[in-house]
Amino acid sequence: MSNLNNRTLTLERTFDAPIELVWEAWTQPEHIAQWWGPKGMKTEVIAHNFEVGGSWKYSMKMPDGSDFIANGVYLEIIEFEKIRTSADFKPMTEGVELQILLKKNGNKTNFTFHVVHATEEYCKQQEEMGFYNGWGSTFERLNEYLVEKTL
Repeated sequence: MSNLNNRTLTLERTFDAPIELVWEAWTQPEHIAQWWGPKGMKTEVIAHNFEVGGSWKYSMKMPDGSDFIANGVYLEIIEFEKIRTSADFKPMTEGVELQILLKKNGNKTNFTFHVVHATEEYCKQQEEMGFYNGWGSTFERLNEYLVEKTL
């Protein structure tokens, strides 16, 4: 197995929202549907069994009307701290692991997002395909959603 760091893409943000709200945004379907996916995409939560071994499946409507399916299985859940899940975003990304790490920072929440790929080559390919723009846009939406909720 190659070096984990060479197979991992990471984004970090500080959300101006309490950790409890950020946790809810990641773990409750009615919240997820409001921010998941890049700007302009509508997301439907098809399955959301938030427990270790539980599966999730979201459908995003592409601008051309086609459906983009994302799904996975929860591997580890530590309340207000960590979510680890397998993930497939067919046909663009398959067989990755998402790691959502949260840390309380007063009334704000420090957020670290890792995507672990099977190989270094696959990781580089995903980065070149626009990993930072796609997830960056998604987390902008999450940030806007959290700000709305905290007003």
